[in-house]
Order: sequence, then structure tokens, then C-alpha cells
Amino acid sequence: MIASIFAMSENRVIGKENKLPWHLPADLKFFKATTLHHPILMGRKTYESIGKPLPLRTSVIITRQPDYQVPGTLVVNSLTEAINKAQEINKDIFIIGGAEILKEALPLIDTMYLTLIHATFEGDVYYPAYNEQDWQEVWREDHQPDEKNIYPFSFIKLLRRK
Repeated sequence: MIASIFAMSENRVIGKENKLPWHLPADLKFFKATTLHHPILMGRKTYESIGKPLPLRTSVIITRQPDYQVPGTLVVNSLTEAINKAQEINKDIFIIGGAEILKEALPLIDTMYLTLIHATFEGDVYYPAYNEQDWQEVWREDHQPDEKNIYPFSFIKLLRRK
């Protein structure tokens, strides 16, 4: 499985100034539970926004910078190399961002884990366009705002139609 996992607003925003433009603890918990013990692939800017390797996951960083190194991670120069190295560890891998990596990976992704935040945000990074007819929703869990999560949101799993 090559999956993407991301949170997106109703207007497709996924980031602003290299950060998430919302605070949604339930999404962070869902991300952790879903990706635990799996390789996570990301671009350098996404890694730097996180700031450290995430526990109990192999972080694979994709960068064009030839001398870029981060202890405790795998650093590669292409998406293909990232996928190959990650799948040597576990066949099920997660691509977590940023937008350039997600756009390049979209034709290869067979599963999407989406947190859809039912609000609009200003942002400077958007999830790449995709043909929604190519995807089938197989699971959804809707949530109303609560004391910790101030926006309504849905966890959604999509599988690519064959």
C-alpha cells in the first residue's frame, strides 16, 4: 500500500507558512495511530516543520540538497528512491507531504487517509487536484466540535478505483 495521509480544509488548504493553520488534537492522534510502525515519506520542508524524527516510524526525507543529513532518518534524492527504501522496511508506507511530494506521488497512491476539516482557512499550500471519480470512499467518521477540537471534521478513507 502506498497511502497519503493529510488534513485539508474545505477550500483544500493543507498549510500556511510551513505550519498547519488549525489546531486539531484528534487529527494528530489519528495520524499517530494510523502511521505508527510504518515508514513515513516527506519533503525536507515538511520534515523541518516537524523538527524531529517521529517515534516508532522510519522517517524518509526527500530533498534535492545533496549534503542534507539528519541523524535517525533516511535521506534520499527522489520519490522513487524513497518508496523503494521505505518498502524494504514495510510494504505499507505513508506519504505525509508537502504539496510537491504529494502531487508527484498522486499517480502512485492507492489509499488516501483524509481529515477533512469542515471550515475554510487562509493558506499558501493546497492539496493537489485529483479526479474524485477515481476514488471510492470506504470509511468515514464524522465529528462535531468539542472542548479540544473547535472545528467539525471527518476522518475519511478513500481507495483508488481499479
